[in-house]
Amino acid sequence: MHGMTVRVHGTCAPGFEGVRAEFERSFAERDELGAAVAATVGGELVVDLWGGDADRTGTRPWERDTLVNVYSTTKGMTSLCAHLLVDRGELDLDAPVARYWPEFADAGKADIPVRWLLSHRAGLIAPGEPMAPGAVYDWEKVTEALAATRPWWRPGTAQGYHAVTFGFLVGEVVRRITGVSLGTFLRTEVTGPLGADVHVGTQESEHGRCADMAPPLSREAPPSSTPPSPASSPSSSRTVFGDVPKPPVTGLSDHPMAPATLALQYLPLGDVNAAAYRCAEIPAANGHATARGIAAVYAELACGRLLSSGAVERLRTCQSDGDEPDLVLRTGTSLADTWPWGLGYMLNQYGQAGPNPRAFGHGGAGGSYAFADPENGVSYAYTMNRMGAGTSGEDLRSVHLVGALYEGLRERGPVRGR
Repeated sequence: MHGMTVRVHGTCAPGFEGVRAEFERSFAERDELGAAVAATVGGELVVDLWGGDADRTGTRPWERDTLVNVYSTTKGMTSLCAHLLVDRGELDLDAPVARYWPEFADAGKADIPVRWLLSHRAGLIAPGEPMAPGAVYDWEKVTEALAATRPWWRPGTAQGYHAVTFGFLVGEVVRRITGVSLGTFLRTEVTGPLGADVHVGTQESEHGRCADMAPPLSREAPPSSTPPSPASSPSSSRTVFGDVPKPPVTGLSDHPMAPATLALQYLPLGDVNAAAYRCAEIPAANGHATARGIAAVYAELACGRLLSSGAVERLRTCQSDGDEPDLVLRTGTSLADTWPWGLGYMLNQYGQAGPNPRAFGHGGAGGSYAFADPENGVSYAYTMNRMGAGTSGEDLRSVHLVGALYEGLRERGPVRGR
Protein backbone atom coordinates (compact mmCIF):
# COMPACT_ATOMS: atom_id res chain seq x y z
CA MET A 1 0.00 0.00 0.00
CA HIS A 2 3.04 2.25 -0.38
CA GLY A 3 1.88 5.75 -1.23
CA MET A 4 -1.78 4.92 -0.76
CA THR A 5 -4.15 6.62 1.66
CA VAL A 6 -5.82 4.11 3.93
CA ARG A 7 -8.65 5.00 6.25
CA VAL A 8 -7.72 4.38 9.85
CA HIS A 9 -10.46 3.54 12.32
CA GLY A 10 -10.66 3.81 16.08
CA THR A 11 -9.80 6.35 18.74
CA CYS A 12 -6.89 8.08 20.45
CA ALA A 13 -7.16 9.95 23.72
CA PRO A 14 -6.16 13.63 23.66
CA GLY A 15 -2.40 13.96 23.49
CA PHE A 16 -1.91 10.68 21.67
CA GLU A 17 -2.81 11.88 18.18
CA GLY A 18 0.79 11.32 17.17
CA VAL A 19 0.22 7.58 17.35
CA ARG A 20 -2.55 7.88 14.76
CA ALA A 21 -0.26 9.94 12.53
CA GLU A 22 2.48 7.29 12.69
CA PHE A 23 -0.05 4.51 12.12
CA GLU A 24 -1.33 6.28 9.01
CA ARG A 25 2.26 6.82 7.88
CA SER A 26 2.91 3.07 8.07
CA PHE A 27 0.29 2.51 5.39
CA ALA A 28 1.55 5.39 3.24
CA GLU A 29 5.29 4.83 3.58
CA ARG A 30 6.08 1.49 5.27
CA ASP A 31 4.15 -1.04 3.17
CA GLU A 32 1.58 -1.84 5.82
CA LEU A 33 -1.23 -4.11 4.61
CA GLY A 34 -3.51 -4.51 7.61
CA ALA A 35 -2.75 -3.75 11.24
CA ALA A 36 -3.93 -2.66 14.67
CA VAL A 37 -2.32 -0.91 17.62
CA ALA A 38 -3.59 -0.50 21.16
CA ALA A 39 -2.16 1.04 24.31
CA THR A 40 -3.27 1.69 27.86
CA VAL A 41 -2.06 4.09 30.54
CA GLY A 42 -3.09 3.34 34.10
CA GLY A 43 -5.54 0.80 32.73
CA GLU A 44 -7.22 3.39 30.48
CA LEU A 45 -7.36 2.51 26.78
CA VAL A 46 -5.71 5.57 25.22
CA VAL A 47 -5.00 4.14 21.75
CA ASP A 48 -7.26 1.74 19.85
CA LEU A 49 -6.65 1.88 16.10
CA TRP A 50 -7.00 -0.45 13.15
CA GLY A 51 -7.04 -0.24 9.38
CA GLY A 52 -6.10 -1.73 6.03
CA ASP A 53 -6.91 -5.15 4.63
CA ALA A 54 -7.19 -8.57 6.23
CA ASP A 55 -6.10 -10.31 3.03
CA ARG A 56 -3.78 -9.71 0.08
CA THR A 57 -6.59 -9.22 -2.43
CA GLY A 58 -8.19 -6.34 -0.56
CA THR A 59 -11.55 -8.07 -0.35
CA ARG A 60 -11.74 -8.12 3.45
CA PRO A 61 -11.18 -4.94 5.47
CA TRP A 62 -9.41 -5.14 8.80
CA GLU A 63 -12.19 -4.73 11.37
CA ARG A 64 -12.25 -3.80 15.04
CA ASP A 65 -12.35 -7.48 16.03
CA THR A 66 -9.98 -8.90 13.39
CA LEU A 67 -7.76 -11.63 14.81
CA VAL A 68 -4.28 -12.22 13.44
CA ASN A 69 -1.46 -14.66 14.03
CA VAL A 70 1.11 -12.95 16.28
CA TYR A 71 3.81 -15.64 16.10
CA SER A 72 6.15 -15.41 19.11
CA THR A 73 4.30 -12.54 20.73
CA THR A 74 2.30 -15.55 21.93
CA LYS A 75 5.20 -16.45 24.23
CA GLY A 76 4.32 -13.60 26.58
CA MET A 77 0.92 -15.21 27.17
CA THR A 78 2.43 -18.67 27.60
CA SER A 79 4.98 -17.39 30.10
CA LEU A 80 2.23 -15.64 32.06
CA CYS A 81 0.50 -19.00 32.59
CA ALA A 82 3.66 -20.41 34.16
CA HIS A 83 4.11 -17.38 36.40
CA LEU A 84 0.52 -17.65 37.60
CA LEU A 85 1.28 -21.19 38.76
CA VAL A 86 4.46 -20.02 40.47
CA ASP A 87 2.48 -17.32 42.28
CA ARG A 88 -0.01 -19.94 43.43
CA GLY A 89 2.71 -22.18 44.81
CA GLU A 90 2.03 -24.94 42.28
CA LEU A 91 5.24 -24.51 40.28
CA ASP A 92 8.80 -24.05 41.54
CA LEU A 93 11.14 -22.38 39.05
CA ASP A 94 14.16 -24.07 40.60
CA ALA A 95 12.68 -27.55 40.71
CA PRO A 96 13.64 -30.05 38.02
CA VAL A 97 11.24 -30.13 35.10
CA ALA A 98 11.09 -33.89 35.69
CA ARG A 99 9.29 -33.31 39.01
CA TYR A 100 6.22 -32.35 36.97
CA TRP A 101 7.00 -34.26 33.77
CA PRO A 102 8.86 -37.46 34.70
CA GLU A 103 9.57 -38.58 31.13
CA PHE A 104 11.55 -35.38 30.61
CA ALA A 105 14.42 -36.82 32.68
CA ASP A 106 15.52 -39.04 29.76
CA ALA A 107 18.69 -38.33 27.75
CA GLY A 108 20.56 -36.49 30.50
CA LYS A 109 17.84 -33.95 31.35
CA ALA A 110 16.99 -35.01 34.91
CA ASP A 111 18.49 -31.89 36.50
CA ILE A 112 17.25 -29.18 34.14
CA PRO A 113 15.27 -26.67 36.23
CA VAL A 114 12.04 -25.06 35.08
CA ARG A 115 13.65 -21.62 34.89
CA TRP A 116 15.93 -22.81 32.07
CA LEU A 117 12.86 -23.57 29.96
CA LEU A 118 11.66 -20.00 30.43
CA SER A 119 15.09 -18.45 29.84
CA HIS A 120 15.99 -20.46 26.72
CA ARG A 121 18.91 -22.24 28.41
CA ALA A 122 17.72 -25.86 28.25
CA GLY A 123 19.42 -26.68 24.94
CA LEU A 124 16.20 -28.04 23.45
CA ILE A 125 15.70 -25.75 20.47
CA ALA A 126 14.55 -28.74 18.40
CA PRO A 127 13.68 -32.41 18.68
CA GLY A 128 16.57 -34.79 18.09
CA GLU A 129 15.40 -35.61 14.57
CA PRO A 130 13.43 -33.53 12.05
CA MET A 131 9.68 -34.01 12.32
CA ALA A 132 7.40 -34.34 9.33
CA PRO A 133 5.14 -31.50 8.23
CA GLY A 134 1.95 -31.68 10.25
CA ALA A 135 3.60 -33.25 13.29
CA VAL A 136 3.57 -29.85 14.99
CA TYR A 137 -0.21 -30.25 15.29
CA ASP A 138 0.16 -33.43 17.36
CA TRP A 139 0.88 -32.34 20.93
CA GLU A 140 1.67 -35.80 22.25
CA LYS A 141 4.03 -36.61 19.40
CA VAL A 142 6.01 -33.38 19.85
CA THR A 143 6.27 -33.56 23.63
CA GLU A 144 7.29 -37.23 23.50
CA ALA A 145 10.00 -36.36 20.97
CA LEU A 146 11.29 -33.52 23.14
CA ALA A 147 11.30 -35.71 26.25
CA ALA A 148 13.50 -38.20 24.38
CA THR A 149 15.88 -35.56 22.98
CA ARG A 150 19.41 -35.07 24.25
CA PRO A 151 20.12 -31.31 24.57
CA TRP A 152 21.95 -29.65 21.67
CA TRP A 153 24.34 -28.02 24.17
CA ARG A 154 25.08 -28.53 27.84
CA PRO A 155 22.04 -27.02 29.60
CA GLY A 156 22.67 -23.81 31.47
CA THR A 157 25.91 -22.96 29.67
CA ALA A 158 24.40 -20.97 26.80
CA GLN A 159 21.14 -19.43 25.66
CA GLY A 160 19.45 -20.05 22.35
CA TYR A 161 15.95 -18.94 21.40
CA HIS A 162 13.58 -21.93 21.60
CA ALA A 163 11.48 -20.47 18.79
CA VAL A 164 8.90 -23.27 18.49
CA THR A 165 9.75 -25.75 21.26
CA PHE A 166 9.33 -23.14 24.03
CA GLY A 167 5.56 -23.47 23.92
CA PHE A 168 5.56 -27.25 24.03
CA LEU A 169 8.07 -27.35 26.89
CA VAL A 170 6.39 -24.74 29.07
CA GLY A 171 2.93 -25.82 27.94
CA GLU A 172 3.52 -29.44 28.91
CA VAL A 173 4.62 -28.39 32.40
CA VAL A 174 1.42 -26.34 32.70
CA ARG A 175 -0.62 -29.29 31.43
CA ARG A 176 0.99 -31.75 33.87
CA ILE A 177 0.17 -29.45 36.80
CA THR A 178 -3.32 -28.31 35.83
CA GLY A 179 -4.62 -31.21 33.75
CA VAL A 180 -5.65 -28.88 30.92
CA SER A 181 -3.89 -27.58 27.83
CA LEU A 182 -2.02 -24.28 27.82
CA GLY A 183 -4.67 -22.70 25.58
CA THR A 184 -7.46 -23.81 27.88
CA PHE A 185 -5.66 -22.58 30.99
CA LEU A 186 -4.99 -19.21 29.34
CA ARG A 187 -8.64 -18.87 28.35
CA THR A 188 -10.15 -19.89 31.69
CA GLU A 189 -7.68 -18.14 33.99
CA VAL A 190 -6.66 -15.01 32.07
CA THR A 191 -8.27 -13.97 28.81
CA GLY A 192 -11.80 -15.18 29.55
CA PRO A 193 -12.18 -13.29 32.83
CA LEU A 194 -10.60 -10.18 31.26
CA GLY A 195 -12.67 -10.38 28.09
CA ALA A 196 -9.38 -10.22 26.18
CA ASP A 197 -9.55 -11.45 22.58
CA VAL A 198 -6.45 -13.70 22.66
CA HIS A 199 -6.49 -17.37 21.63
CA VAL A 200 -4.03 -20.25 21.58
CA GLY A 201 -5.96 -22.88 19.68
CA THR A 202 -8.50 -20.75 17.81
CA GLN A 203 -11.92 -22.34 17.38
CA GLU A 204 -13.14 -22.72 13.80
CA SER A 205 -16.09 -20.48 14.58
CA GLU A 206 -13.59 -17.61 14.90
CA HIS A 207 -11.65 -18.25 11.69
CA GLY A 208 -13.86 -15.96 9.64
CA ARG A 209 -12.39 -12.96 11.42
CA CYS A 210 -8.76 -14.08 11.12
CA ALA A 211 -6.53 -12.01 8.86
CA ASP A 212 -4.31 -13.84 6.38
CA MET A 213 -0.56 -13.43 6.81
CA ALA A 214 1.35 -12.06 3.82
CA PRO A 215 5.09 -12.17 3.04
CA PRO A 216 7.21 -9.02 2.81
CA LEU A 217 6.29 -6.95 -0.22
CA SER A 218 9.73 -7.49 -1.77
CA ARG A 219 9.11 -11.26 -1.81
CA GLU A 220 5.43 -11.27 -2.64
CA ALA A 221 4.22 -12.93 -5.81
CA PRO A 222 0.98 -11.77 -7.43
CA PRO A 223 -2.09 -13.16 -5.65
CA SER A 224 -3.30 -16.41 -7.16
CA SER A 225 -5.13 -19.58 -6.24
CA THR A 226 -1.85 -21.51 -6.19
CA PRO A 227 -0.54 -22.21 -2.69
CA PRO A 228 2.87 -20.65 -1.99
CA SER A 229 5.95 -22.85 -1.94
CA PRO A 230 7.34 -23.58 1.53
CA ALA A 231 10.33 -21.29 0.92
CA SER A 232 8.13 -18.28 0.04
CA SER A 233 5.42 -18.88 2.63
CA PRO A 234 5.03 -16.25 5.37
CA SER A 235 5.70 -19.10 7.83
CA SER A 236 9.04 -20.04 6.28
CA SER A 237 12.22 -19.46 8.28
CA ARG A 238 13.70 -17.98 5.11
CA THR A 239 11.13 -15.17 5.33
CA VAL A 240 12.73 -14.04 8.59
CA PHE A 241 16.28 -15.45 8.62
CA GLY A 242 17.28 -15.69 4.96
CA ASP A 243 19.06 -18.73 3.52
CA VAL A 244 19.34 -21.66 5.88
CA PRO A 245 20.70 -25.20 5.45
CA LYS A 246 18.27 -28.02 4.88
CA PRO A 247 17.79 -30.62 7.62
CA PRO A 248 19.15 -32.84 8.88
CA VAL A 249 21.55 -30.67 10.84
CA THR A 250 23.72 -32.77 13.10
CA GLY A 251 25.26 -30.03 15.24
CA LEU A 252 25.36 -26.32 15.95
CA SER A 253 28.63 -25.91 14.09
CA ASP A 254 27.38 -27.40 10.81
CA HIS A 255 26.53 -24.00 9.32
CA PRO A 256 26.30 -20.40 10.58
CA MET A 257 22.52 -20.76 10.37
CA ALA A 258 22.40 -24.21 11.99
CA PRO A 259 20.83 -22.97 15.26
CA ALA A 260 18.07 -21.12 13.40
CA THR A 261 17.47 -24.14 11.17
CA LEU A 262 17.08 -26.39 14.18
CA ALA A 263 14.84 -23.93 15.99
CA LEU A 264 12.49 -23.37 13.06
CA GLN A 265 12.69 -26.16 10.48
CA TYR A 266 12.82 -29.25 12.68
CA LEU A 267 9.22 -28.48 13.63
CA PRO A 268 7.81 -26.99 10.41
CA LEU A 269 4.77 -24.83 11.08
CA GLY A 270 2.98 -25.43 7.78
CA ASP A 271 0.48 -23.03 6.21
CA VAL A 272 -0.19 -20.35 8.81
CA ASN A 273 -3.39 -19.31 7.03
CA ALA A 274 -4.87 -22.81 7.13
CA ALA A 275 -7.57 -24.00 9.52
CA ALA A 276 -5.33 -26.76 10.90
CA TYR A 277 -2.71 -24.23 11.97
CA ARG A 278 -5.23 -21.87 13.53
CA CYS A 279 -6.95 -24.66 15.47
CA ALA A 280 -3.73 -26.19 16.80
CA GLU A 281 -2.09 -25.20 20.07
CA ILE A 282 1.47 -24.08 19.33
CA PRO A 283 1.96 -21.85 22.38
CA ALA A 284 5.25 -20.38 21.19
CA ALA A 285 4.05 -19.32 17.78
CA ASN A 286 0.37 -19.38 16.85
CA GLY A 287 -1.61 -17.15 19.16
CA HIS A 288 -4.35 -15.29 17.31
CA ALA A 289 -5.38 -12.01 18.87
CA THR A 290 -6.45 -8.43 18.54
CA ALA A 291 -3.99 -5.74 19.61
CA ARG A 292 -6.60 -4.57 22.10
CA GLY A 293 -6.77 -8.04 23.66
CA ILE A 294 -3.02 -8.35 24.12
CA ALA A 295 -2.75 -4.82 25.49
CA ALA A 296 -5.49 -5.65 28.00
CA VAL A 297 -3.49 -8.59 29.35
CA TYR A 298 -0.28 -6.56 29.62
CA ALA A 299 -2.27 -3.76 31.30
CA GLU A 300 -2.91 -6.13 34.19
CA LEU A 301 0.83 -6.58 34.61
CA ALA A 302 1.56 -2.87 34.17
CA CYS A 303 -0.95 -1.97 36.86
CA GLY A 304 0.02 -4.56 39.46
CA ARG A 305 -2.87 -6.91 38.92
CA LEU A 306 -3.01 -10.60 37.97
CA LEU A 307 0.50 -11.34 39.33
CA SER A 308 2.11 -10.37 42.62
CA SER A 309 4.70 -7.60 42.62
CA GLY A 310 7.32 -10.23 43.44
CA ALA A 311 6.35 -12.24 40.38
CA VAL A 312 6.64 -9.21 38.10
CA GLU A 313 10.09 -8.46 39.49
CA ARG A 314 11.10 -12.07 39.06
CA LEU A 315 9.98 -12.42 35.46
CA ARG A 316 11.90 -9.29 34.38
CA THR A 317 15.13 -10.18 36.15
CA CYS A 318 17.82 -10.87 33.58
CA GLN A 319 18.75 -14.55 33.34
CA SER A 320 21.52 -14.06 30.79
CA ASP A 321 25.21 -14.16 31.65
CA GLY A 322 26.54 -10.65 31.06
CA ASP A 323 26.92 -9.75 27.39
CA GLU A 324 25.89 -13.22 26.31
CA PRO A 325 24.86 -13.86 22.69
CA ASP A 326 21.73 -15.76 21.82
CA LEU A 327 22.73 -18.66 19.57
CA VAL A 328 19.60 -18.28 17.43
CA LEU A 329 18.63 -14.60 17.60
CA ARG A 330 22.10 -13.34 16.76
CA THR A 331 21.29 -14.35 13.17
CA GLY A 332 17.66 -13.22 13.21
CA THR A 333 17.59 -9.70 14.62
CA SER A 334 19.34 -6.46 13.76
CA LEU A 335 19.41 -5.25 17.36
CA ALA A 336 22.69 -6.63 18.69
CA ASP A 337 24.83 -9.70 19.12
CA THR A 338 24.04 -9.88 22.85
CA TRP A 339 20.59 -10.57 24.14
CA PRO A 340 19.13 -10.26 27.66
CA TRP A 341 16.40 -12.75 28.56
CA GLY A 342 14.05 -12.57 31.51
CA LEU A 343 11.91 -15.52 32.54
CA GLY A 344 9.92 -15.94 29.35
CA TYR A 345 10.13 -12.27 28.36
CA MET A 346 12.34 -10.06 26.24
CA LEU A 347 13.87 -7.27 28.28
CA ASN A 348 14.22 -3.70 27.08
CA GLN A 349 17.96 -3.23 26.87
CA TYR A 350 17.73 -1.66 23.40
CA GLY A 351 14.72 0.62 23.94
CA GLN A 352 12.27 -1.09 21.61
CA ALA A 353 9.70 -0.84 24.43
CA GLY A 354 10.27 2.84 25.10
CA PRO A 355 12.55 4.65 27.55
CA ASN A 356 12.09 2.45 30.63
CA PRO A 357 14.76 -0.28 30.81
CA ARG A 358 12.53 -2.19 33.22
CA ALA A 359 9.78 -2.68 30.61
CA PHE A 360 9.29 -6.25 29.39
CA GLY A 361 7.33 -8.03 26.69
CA HIS A 362 7.72 -10.16 23.61
CA GLY A 363 7.91 -9.75 19.87
CA GLY A 364 6.95 -12.02 17.02
CA ALA A 365 8.34 -12.83 13.60
CA GLY A 366 7.34 -10.25 11.06
CA GLY A 367 6.83 -7.34 13.44
CA SER A 368 4.13 -7.90 16.07
CA TYR A 369 5.13 -6.69 19.51
CA ALA A 370 3.69 -6.14 22.98
CA PHE A 371 4.97 -5.04 26.36
CA ALA A 372 4.21 -3.78 29.85
CA ASP A 373 5.94 -0.80 31.48
CA PRO A 374 4.90 -0.95 35.16
CA GLU A 375 6.81 2.16 36.23
CA ASN A 376 4.81 4.27 33.77
CA GLY A 377 1.62 2.20 33.94
CA VAL A 378 1.78 1.55 30.17
CA SER A 379 0.81 -1.44 28.07
CA TYR A 380 1.16 -1.66 24.31
CA ALA A 381 0.43 -4.11 21.50
CA TYR A 382 0.91 -3.94 17.75
CA THR A 383 -0.36 -6.61 15.35
CA MET A 384 -0.12 -6.83 11.58
CA ASN A 385 -0.37 -9.26 8.67
CA ARG A 386 2.40 -7.96 6.39
CA MET A 387 5.62 -9.67 7.45
CA GLY A 388 8.35 -7.14 8.12
CA ALA A 389 11.80 -6.96 9.65
CA GLY A 390 12.97 -8.67 12.79
CA THR A 391 11.46 -10.60 15.63
CA SER A 392 12.01 -8.49 18.71
CA GLY A 393 10.24 -5.15 18.55
CA GLU A 394 12.72 -3.51 16.17
CA ASP A 395 10.38 -3.36 13.17
CA LEU A 396 10.19 0.32 12.24
CA ARG A 397 6.41 0.27 12.12
CA SER A 398 6.33 -0.55 15.83
CA VAL A 399 9.34 1.61 16.72
CA HIS A 400 7.61 4.74 15.43
CA LEU A 401 4.35 3.86 17.18
CA VAL A 402 6.10 3.34 20.51
CA GLY A 403 7.96 6.61 20.10
CA ALA A 404 4.73 8.51 19.47
CA LEU A 405 3.06 6.78 22.43
CA TYR A 406 5.71 8.04 24.84
CA GLU A 407 5.66 11.52 23.30
CA GLY A 408 1.99 11.60 24.17
CA LEU A 409 2.70 10.29 27.64
CA ARG A 410 5.20 13.10 28.26
CA GLU A 411 2.40 15.61 27.72
CA ARG A 412 0.76 14.15 30.82
CA GLY A 413 3.84 14.48 32.99
CA PRO A 414 7.31 13.03 33.65
CA VAL A 415 8.12 9.66 32.10
CA ARG A 416 10.34 7.27 33.99
CA GLY A 417 13.16 5.82 31.94
CA ARG A 418 16.66 6.37 30.70
